Amino acid sequence: MPFNYWCMNISEESILPFPEIIFGNSYFGNLYQVVPEKIKSDIVTEWFRHTNGIVMVDTAGKYGAGLALESLGRHLKNHGIDPEQIVISNKLGWKRIPLTTKEPAFEPGIWHGLENDARQAIGYDEILDCWEQGCSLLGSYRPQLISVHDPDEYLNSAISIQDRETKKSDIREAYRALHYLKDRGLVKGVGVGAKDWKIIHELHREVELDWVMFANSLTIMNHPPELLSFIRELAQANVSIVNSAVFHGGFLTGGNFYDYKSVDEKEKQDKPLFEYRERFVRLCKQFEISPALVCIQFGFRVPGVHSVALNTSRPERVKENVAMGTTRVPETFWNEMKKAGLL
Repeated sequence: MPFNYWCMNISEESILPFPEIIFGNSYFGNLYQVVPEKIKSDIVTEWFRHTNGIVMVDTAGKYGAGLALESLGRHLKNHGIDPEQIVISNKLGWKRIPLTTKEPAFEPGIWHGLENDARQAIGYDEILDCWEQGCSLLGSYRPQLISVHDPDEYLNSAISIQDRETKKSDIREAYRALHYLKDRGLVKGVGVGAKDWKIIHELHREVELDWVMFANSLTIMNHPPELLSFIRELAQANVSIVNSAVFHGGFLTGGNFYDYKSVDEKEKQDKPLFEYRERFVRLCKQFEISPALVCIQFGFRVPGVHSVALNTSRPERVKENVAMGTTRVPETFWNEMKKAGLL
């Protein structure tokens, strides 16, 4: 099934296609569970089986402390994939370090079966180190798109106003490094990926961005007017927009993690989440529509969004995910969502 492509706002000699569906690969880093290598290999097979043209993959050094990068490079090589057949977006800002404890110290309980740990590394030299490490882990493949990963978490960890300014300076230096790599022709686009869209808004005022990735921010469940206004601003500036984590970390499609944190319907603070999901799923069943399809297609309904990044640990879901990029939801459903107060 062919994709509809949208070209990035970069020089004509380095134009890259942005497909409607971008494949995330955090499961290659053993997100939530240990994913067998055979499954990862089969997922790569399905990417190329169901995509006409170039496959685009979103990855990061944070995913499994570099395991996702390492596994991606290995399986691409095993499948004999020509580097020209794939566009890799690598979010930089986390560096693999030796594992000195029983379990990795970063994001405990999220990643499994790891032999390494990771630490956040943001700054000029730090980002260049992350770039070199990422390329080493990928082997024969190189990222064409790069960004700072989780600058929101970095800023939000500040313990004082002065500390935040110091961390903000680190981020500016990180972007100086990213643009150094772009100016040398080593990459074709510089962007940002973050869960807190307000941090993306803040950075947009200070650094040049070719693209942005919103995670957990622009969903059928949460889409504040201020964010929609910002997206219009980005679109007018010809900044490419990727929508990620449209299921809130799998929650809206039945998972027990909301924005990558475990939730329990018995807990008072989590009950509204489960109540929304129950009503949402009930309406989807009434229309005989997949909740996943609705979540994906809502992302595309927001003017300015060009791509949705989807992730799966099940090879058989790849074909379905690609199809959901072009399968439209009837307007009657959206009208009922509004009537029910769900949209």
